[in-house]
Amino acid sequence: MDGARFTHSQFGGPAREPGNQWAFTYYLPSPIPRSIPLDTHVATVMSDADAALGNLQGLATIVTDPSVLIGPYQRREALASSRIEGTQASLSDVLQAEADASSGNDNTLEVLRYLQATDRANSLIKSLPISQRLILQLHEILLRGVRGKERNPGEFRSSPVWVGPAGATPESAPFVPPLPQHLAELMSDWEFFVNADGRQMPALIQAALMHYQFETIHPFLDGNGRIGRLLINLLLMERNRLPYPLLYVSSYFETYRHVYYERLQAVRETGDINGWLLFFLRAVESQANDAVARSRQLIAIRDSYMKEAIQTRSKLPSLVGLLMANPVVTVKQVERATGLTNQGARLIVKSAENRGWLTPLATRGRGGRALWIAPQLMEILEAPMAYLPPPQ
Repeated sequence: MDGARFTHSQFGGPAREPGNQWAFTYYLPSPIPRSIPLDTHVATVMSDADAALGNLQGLATIVTDPSVLIGPYQRREALASSRIEGTQASLSDVLQAEADASSGNDNTLEVLRYLQATDRANSLIKSLPISQRLILQLHEILLRGVRGKERNPGEFRSSPVWVGPAGATPESAPFVPPLPQHLAELMSDWEFFVNADGRQMPALIQAALMHYQFETIHPFLDGNGRIGRLLINLLLMERNRLPYPLLYVSSYFETYRHVYYERLQAVRETGDINGWLLFFLRAVESQANDAVARSRQLIAIRDSYMKEAIQTRSKLPSLVGLLMANPVVTVKQVERATGLTNQGARLIVKSAENRGWLTPLATRGRGGRALWIAPQLMEILEAPMAYLPPPQ
């Protein structure tokens, strides 16, 4: 890391280990500032982001069953966050792997581990604060049996790391996080900020600073980005800004990946916190608006299907709920969801196909297991986003 590129600011600065002839320059973060003066531009964008988040929060209170939106949105978030780290998978790939494990591969398994970590987080947060204990449990789940499994899942790192292209060294890497001996103090400050001091700030500003500091501390050998992004929804729910995890902000980060990394790095190099806050707030605004628009379309289809299904006086309504959670299904899943026999489940699937709800997707695995997909739902989930560009 080139220390000359970094200035000392309220967020930290370059440092070297004293008395070590082999020492290299690394970045030593300061404790998270408990007060950030917001310039006029940041305040304006925060107001827009806050309003968009409020619309998403309001939608969740008027929808009869907002839980039907959680599955699709968590999968979008898990997929985008994993792809930022190089995972090669599509939404269809992930949904097929969930419906039938034989359809999966190493890439889809990484996304499924993210989903498992998210489910665990939503469960733990009911009894635990956002804490070191919580994130260690999530990290262990995230890396269990996938790429990075040899990099101490569930443990903070005890060796230096550096962030850069393949083959980079501490001297050539753009960023070298703090040495392991600083982690205990830095993580304690981070934890206190999240659960105490930071609550005096607007929730979105606290979330932005929490994420920045976590990525800068880089407490794990692998998985820092995914855990740090997972915590954004968790904090907003704990601050009562979201009743459900409906914000898939990683999709914006993935689209503007280079800007995402540049804005984080600019805080370290020059203390440019306003640039990072503007980017983060624009991401929240864009994704909240997109989630509201997509929610209305998904609910409209769900209500249309339910209205039609109820008239059949069959188990067809149970299939509607199953499709909202995952638009890719197998007959076996329909059996479990409806309590019908295999033949009865096949009749339900056939009825849905005749109505245009399902179409055969593929035959996978031993015995030729068939997969079925809900094309109308997938069209909504895979439609491109209407993003606001990052603020200048």
